Amino acid sequence: MINVTELNDNQKEAVLDDAKYLRVVAGAGSGKTRVLTMRIAHLIEDKRIPPYTILGITFTNKAANEMKDRIRRMIPQETSQPWISTIHSLCVRILREDILTMGWPRNFTVMDAEDQKTVLKEAYKEIGIDASNYPYGVLLDYIANNKSAEISVERAFLLAGSYTGDKNKAKVYEYYVNRQQALYALDFDDLILWTVRMFKKFPEVLDKWQKRFTYIHVDEFQDIDKVQYELIKQLTGVYNSLYVVGDPDQTIYTWRGADVNIILNFTKDFPDAKTIMLNENYRSTRCILNGANSVIRNNKHRLEKDLYTNRSSEVKITHYASAGDEYQAAWIASQIRQMHRQGKDYHDIAVLYRSNYLSRSLEKAMLDERIPYVIYGGIRFYERAEVKDALCYLRMVTTADDLALQRILNKPKRGIGNKTMDTLASKARETGKTMYETLKEDKIFSGKTQATLNAFVDMVEKWRMAAVQEDTEMFRLFEQIIEDSGYKQMLEENKETDRIENLKELIDDVKEFSENYPESNLEEYLQLVSLYGDRDETLESDYVQLMTVHAAKGLEFDTVFVSDMNEGIFPNERAMNEGHRGVEEERRLAYVAFTRAKNKLYLTEAAGFSYILQRVRTRSRFIDEIDDAYIEHKGAIFEENTKKEKTLNPALFNDHGGSFGDRLSKTDIPQFVKGEQIIHSVFGEGIVLSCKNGIVEAAFAYPHGIKKIAAGHPSIKRKMMN
Repeated sequence: MINVTELNDNQKEAVLDDAKYLRVVAGAGSGKTRVLTMRIAHLIEDKRIPPYTILGITFTNKAANEMKDRIRRMIPQETSQPWISTIHSLCVRILREDILTMGWPRNFTVMDAEDQKTVLKEAYKEIGIDASNYPYGVLLDYIANNKSAEISVERAFLLAGSYTGDKNKAKVYEYYVNRQQALYALDFDDLILWTVRMFKKFPEVLDKWQKRFTYIHVDEFQDIDKVQYELIKQLTGVYNSLYVVGDPDQTIYTWRGADVNIILNFTKDFPDAKTIMLNENYRSTRCILNGANSVIRNNKHRLEKDLYTNRSSEVKITHYASAGDEYQAAWIASQIRQMHRQGKDYHDIAVLYRSNYLSRSLEKAMLDERIPYVIYGGIRFYERAEVKDALCYLRMVTTADDLALQRILNKPKRGIGNKTMDTLASKARETGKTMYETLKEDKIFSGKTQATLNAFVDMVEKWRMAAVQEDTEMFRLFEQIIEDSGYKQMLEENKETDRIENLKELIDDVKEFSENYPESNLEEYLQLVSLYGDRDETLESDYVQLMTVHAAKGLEFDTVFVSDMNEGIFPNERAMNEGHRGVEEERRLAYVAFTRAKNKLYLTEAAGFSYILQRVRTRSRFIDEIDDAYIEHKGAIFEENTKKEKTLNPALFNDHGGSFGDRLSKTDIPQFVKGEQIIHSVFGEGIVLSCKNGIVEAAFAYPHGIKKIAAGHPSIKRKMMN
């Protein structure tokens, strides 16, 4: 007999109930995995259901393996095991047995992401198009959308009409499908689509698999899409039992097809279905949970459910309002450093943000404080391809080195092939010049190629002339470079929103640098960035995890910081433009972010002008929606101006709980004296030359020289004398 004595009443009911169709609405941290695995163990151990007739569908291999291990530990004496797998693995198994009915061999190939990219490369070469104009991700989404909408190649050409770009996409689609046919290869999307299609076409095959599985269980039911749901309904038929577990308040993947209405309307498709709520949270403290509840309660399109917890704690959610994004990041880093000194491990701490571009200032702050960190499931800001490309364009204005030229000469596509690059490199070696000097001084090509290269040189020389003008602002020059080069247009045409946001954040980084170091130049900025960008990934096992909220789904941490809680950032501007539904998804995302924290939750916002939003940042509505009983407010105080827009009043700083907040105060800006020794987080040790009007002028060792730095900036500290 399965021991259910440690379960609460609702969990017991979810494990033991005999309803044919059962929807378990499991709130964050309510023990859903435990309930689901115990349910399966109960069927095997207590109901004597043959394990091979029980199916468990998950959406990650990690979740599938965890369920298998738990079931084995609960019933170790069982020699056979239930079918626990991802939905894609299930479809592979089904197709391996019965794809012969579709005229394909059983040993068909399953294409992974690299295989798909290889086929696209072949297609591009055959058709004569370039990946810089047609990114692989964009084309793979196009192909997947056509397949799921059952748009044939012929229909795709018809829809493309006379538009060259769409016609090229249709040509790639045609090549891709034909290549799959020749290789007998299916991609991940095909696995589900083909299984659904086969079941529709051959009822006898569907009947076989319906008889195979008597009890069907689906985890993370809130994240399934319409095609996956169709497959689940096919397998359930009229005879089998269906048990689904999910939380509509955690539906955050609608951008990849998830449909919250599937779990909300489950009882319409299965009128006899029973619903059980798991609403006791075992993860978070009362303030964290009640704060999250008060936010998600503002969503109208949801099942009414309030999580509760018996984990009492008087520690409230901390909301910190900072003067700008660099101050926000430095405050977060200082809090983490302080926690670590008090004994908290770095790996118990996570910093979450809405979009990848927001990691830039956070990464710099971690490096400044020498805090080991990793980007969970992502790439560090300065290592992202578009950031490297943009920095290489900047290097053309300063050093114009061969590596920078080789990276960007054909980005975007300018018709410069490998043979031209090889000839240029060879000529440069012969003459002892750089490749750019060779382009500028020697006309070694002819016709269209030489004209293209001449135009490139003229463009770079225009930027160089602008760079030496006294009234040229560095970030404005950067904007001009991204515009003139065609790089921005290339990303916009391909709807590369994330990459565009990263570029805007880089421009903001340049602007921020210019403001902090008003006497600096472009070359010094590039030197500074190289110090951040070239650092090796930490090899320490103890590190802070930085990640998007989407990547944090399913994880939990002792302490969580959610940064950049500003309108237009979180909630995201694009989602807000979608109206009510878009805002509700953003609120669900905030709910997921808040409930990752077990013992302490920090919500931070940054004031000042946002280059990406093109306006002054204002506080996120999600902070205002938290009941005052569960949150404390620290940091800068905001006033309403005549335009009804929240703007920072620099004279009003009020942080009662941190040394860094004290340093922000106008009345507490450190006063350095001439000759005093200081330490800068990047430039090292220096000597103060003067300190006037809140600006420190200091001399640092080569190659940094004399720098001007805001006296209250977190990067500088007095050197402690022994």
